[in-house]
Amino acid sequence: MAKKSNEFEKSFQQLESIVKRLEAEELPLDEALQLFEDGIRLSRFCNQKLEEVEQKIELILADAKGQPRVEPFEPEEEELLESDEA
Repeated sequence: MAKKSNEFEKSFQQLESIVKRLEAEELPLDEALQLFEDGIRLSRFCNQKLEEVEQKIELILADAKGQPRVEPFEPEEEELLESDEA
């Protein structure tokens, strides 16, 4: 679990760095475009991880008897296909 968290944190920090660079510097078009593409990729990765966490939380809170329960989250096949295309 720590590794997945570290991946998210590292990706989010990289994304923040890219945004700051794009906002602060006058970059050549090719470099700005590459940074933008990297930022989009990182944004999608971070968004996917946040959605997975949200779904895990929903599973924990979903017990009808009011008892928390944890179930491993398995992304649906459709979600896996979408992330592979990105």
